[in-house]
Amino acid sequence: MTDRMKPRRISRVLIVGKRGSAAARPAIRRVARLVEARGLRVFFDPETARALGRGARRGNPASADLVVVVGGDGTLLSAARWLAGHPRPILGINLGGLGFMTETGPEEAEPVLLEVLAGHYSVSRRMTLDATLMRGRRAIARQVVLNDVVIAKSALARMIDLEVTIDGDEVTTYRADGLIVSTPTGSTAYSLSAGGPIIHPEMAALLIAPICPHTLTMRPLVVPAGARVELSLTTGDSEVYLTLDGQVGHPLRGGDRVRVRRGVSPVLMVRSRRQSHYEVLRRKLRWGER
Repeated sequence: MTDRMKPRRISRVLIVGKRGSAAARPAIRRVARLVEARGLRVFFDPETARALGRGARRGNPASADLVVVVGGDGTLLSAARWLAGHPRPILGINLGGLGFMTETGPEEAEPVLLEVLAGHYSVSRRMTLDATLMRGRRAIARQVVLNDVVIAKSALARMIDLEVTIDGDEVTTYRADGLIVSTPTGSTAYSLSAGGPIIHPEMAALLIAPICPHTLTMRPLVVPAGARVELSLTTGDSEVYLTLDGQVGHPLRGGDRVRVRRGVSPVLMVRSRRQSHYEVLRRKLRWGER
């Protein structure tokens, strides 16, 4: 289901750069100069401002009309979590990696950015996941994620058992190395390497994919976006971790439960008119090449 927003007038631009990357700073400064040359106000997230030094103005998401992320998909995921509760259109500029979400490469960054600043773009809503770690009756952690919620064993641990219910109904107990619950946006991330399907990022659905299941008939499962998924760890003698968007981790104990449901606020992704989603897939996955 396509759910697009009309472009908004841009006067204030927040730039978020790749953390700890000196190589990203020249690209960040180029983006800032391009924006300022159009008479628009530029400011930065606190960490990027610190890295750039004196004269770099700090700002917050609430006052931005557009967020430009300079880095890769990891940088964009961090920015999306930082923006949670303040949805703003995000333009991702890739610095050279694979980058499914940061679709705009270095060579096309300038023309795409100028088009966006001129209002020639569309915005697609990307659904998020709200994940809550329950230990007994207590919520240990809660996080909104854009890509995926992963429960997986450590490198040396044995297979783990995960009971899965959807809307209170028992599905099965997965005996596997782990389990992934992802959004359509996250279907091209960890889930894809685990054998999951590619789902159009504007669809409303949840994807459940086992990691190296003991029983080969246990295949990835696509369920409605409104489904309430609960994962219960019944294994108590292995090192098991909950990982959120591949960046935030929590160790799990036997009996812990992870509740996953659709997030309240979407992430707003800027789409350039220069390429479609399918063109991005062809280019990034090198479809048709021999």
